[in-house]
Amino acid sequence: MVHYINIPISKAKPGMILGSAVEDRLGRHLAESGSMLTAFVIDGLKNYGVQTLTVRFGRDEEGEADTILSPAARVAVMRLREPDPVKVQLTASVKQQVSKGIEYMYTVPDNKLMAGTVKSITLKLMNAIVRNKAVALNISELKTSDEYTFNHSVDVATISMIIAKAEGMSEQEIAEIGSAGLLHDIGKTLIPPEILNKPAKLTPEEFEVIKQHSRLSYDLVKKNPEISLSVAMAMLQHHEKTDGSGYPVGAMANLIHPYAKIMAVADIYDALVSTRPYKKAYTPGEAVDILLGMSSCLDMRALQTFMKVMVLYPVDSLVKLSNGETARVVKQNANLLLRPVVVGVKSGKVYDLSKIECANILIRS
Repeated sequence: MVHYINIPISKAKPGMILGSAVEDRLGRHLAESGSMLTAFVIDGLKNYGVQTLTVRFGRDEEGEADTILSPAARVAVMRLREPDPVKVQLTASVKQQVSKGIEYMYTVPDNKLMAGTVKSITLKLMNAIVRNKAVALNISELKTSDEYTFNHSVDVATISMIIAKAEGMSEQEIAEIGSAGLLHDIGKTLIPPEILNKPAKLTPEEFEVIKQHSRLSYDLVKKNPEISLSVAMAMLQHHEKTDGSGYPVGAMANLIHPYAKIMAVADIYDALVSTRPYKKAYTPGEAVDILLGMSSCLDMRALQTFMKVMVLYPVDSLVKLSNGETARVVKQNANLLLRPVVVGVKSGKVYDLSKIECANILIRS
């Protein structure tokens, strides 16, 4: 059984496991729930004025706890562990507010109310991404609801905004790409539901109907004076491909708006990891592999930035390796989303999956 105990930080010891995240007064995460304390982390928390911590003792229901690490593994984890960069944090309250807002907007696509609603939602995302110093995104924690359309729109907006920030775009541009992400599929409200939600493979004729949604989205906003042309163009072009194989017009790279190039990466990734009536969800790792295989038709800068800022296997998470060993993630490798540094929980062996000697070892889950 797991026990959670509040202790003064003066009693904190290296090797203890945090039972809840530690936040500063602005709500920024200083340390994540489930992470292992080190002397460096404890000193840092003291410097931030943290007075108390919640720590976890014992074994959880799945038999995984701080005691899962062998002595050798514990030493290796403490020596090598580097915390993840500051990640976007959407609290349960914000997720609920955003989900309700986007659901209202898609259920009642009123042109007069649309701009105000999307501005309100974008502001909440801006606070989590830009003004909260977030530089990365744990893509396994994105989902805001179980309803695909609303959920997908928020995910695309969030991923696009963090990529835009990493590419050095201004706050206005980040907000605009967020608005475009929230609105990009609103044209689907005009697609017959029997086609949109068909549980079987679409016929060629039905797929042509589905492909109209990007133009329909554009038509819904193009005359709205409160929605910029850049936002409207990103909505229109988010299915275009840099090699001209996309739709609605088959535009080549030089004719695709920069926002749309970023949104294409976000849209494809999130669609792959989502369950739909006609397909099962891919795992995040499988989805990233598919994205990499599409590099010839996606904007390379946007794809590389996605790989840089997304966190697929957070530090302290447990993963199964293809050699059968369970390992703990201790460090990310820059630009190598699928290849972090891990430590075998029993053997204590360090696997830097970016190195040639680990080329035949993959993360299975």
